[in-house]
Amino acid sequence: MLVADRYRLHVCIGRGGMGEVWQATDEVLGRDVAVKLMLAHGTDPSAADRFRLEAQTAARLSHPHVVGVFDFGTWDGKLFLVMELVEGDSLAGSPSDPLVLPAERVAVVAAHAAAGLAAAHRQGVVHRDIKPGNLLVDADGTVKLADFGIARFVDDPSAALTTTGQIVGTGLYLAPERALGQPASPASDVYSLGCVLYQLLTGRPPFRADTATALLYQHIDTAPMPPGRLGVALPPEFETYLLSLLAKQPEQRPTAQAIADWFSSGAWRAYPQQPAPAQHRPHAPHHSTGRTTGPAPAVAARPAPLPPSAPMPASGPPQGHRSAPGQGHRPTSTGAPASRRREKPSGAGGGLAELSRRRPRKTAAVAGAIAFVVFLIIGMAWLS
Repeated sequence: MLVADRYRLHVCIGRGGMGEVWQATDEVLGRDVAVKLMLAHGTDPSAADRFRLEAQTAARLSHPHVVGVFDFGTWDGKLFLVMELVEGDSLAGSPSDPLVLPAERVAVVAAHAAAGLAAAHRQGVVHRDIKPGNLLVDADGTVKLADFGIARFVDDPSAALTTTGQIVGTGLYLAPERALGQPASPASDVYSLGCVLYQLLTGRPPFRADTATALLYQHIDTAPMPPGRLGVALPPEFETYLLSLLAKQPEQRPTAQAIADWFSSGAWRAYPQQPAPAQHRPHAPHHSTGRTTGPAPAVAARPAPLPPSAPMPASGPPQGHRSAPGQGHRPTSTGAPASRRREKPSGAGGGLAELSRRRPRKTAAVAGAIAFVVFLIIGMAWLS
């Protein structure tokens, strides 16, 4: 089937409340696309306006984590919307086999989905229907937000939950303020994303009930069970941050951009992704455990030691002497006692010095002895 003389439909890949989605080929540009055809809604005169607003809303967004919109028009009395084809699946899973992902993968989903939401919020767009089925994952593992604008008209929670099947798609991820009848806001999208992340970790949404009314009251009044108490191995930082997304008051939740930045930084791992500043790192290498917690840190700037071949100062210790660490900058006066000690040992130079000091005393003694002998001889001759 050829739509608008351009888009050839191949396989129906999804059906929803407003239409069906087909895998198709754009024969003009030669690329694969997804074509959404609006179903006839004779009982809902606003359906066409809603479908058109969805196209206009999504077309305002151009982001790697948002499904792109290429074209919109009317064909054979039906509205159609041409979108980017995501070669992958959604995160919906099935009731009998819920999708459960490890923390590492859920952190990626959180970063990607929050980045897409942040782009929408910057454009003044509130998604209003964040759920696993609207998070698509392509072959490269990139998460993209789909179906912008569909739920933006569902401002009355009771009306949204009375339609068959809507309690699964909307009520399980409905923010408390919306359950109280307040308009949706960016913080409402954040709460719904928190419910989705909780489900991906635990295999169940944070709140479940047999009736729509009981479910609404749980969103409003009941604190979610921490995933760790359900047997999920999760870093404490991850769990604490996830529960902040599920805060009852909208102002207590982080923004979508803050969520994207936090998960992208690796802070959820319970240790920082980047090394600590060099001036705060210990300088004693023998205390290092040899383990790293992120990318290889840069070498801390330290004073470079003197190379072994560097000449020693003239007043320093003799060549070949190995000084203790930290003694290279001691005052040169410390070498004086050693120089005095080196003058004491006797040797050739030492004996000449001693002889030069003793020579005047020996000469005087010899002269005195000679004079005494001369006077003695003269006296004996005189007496005789």
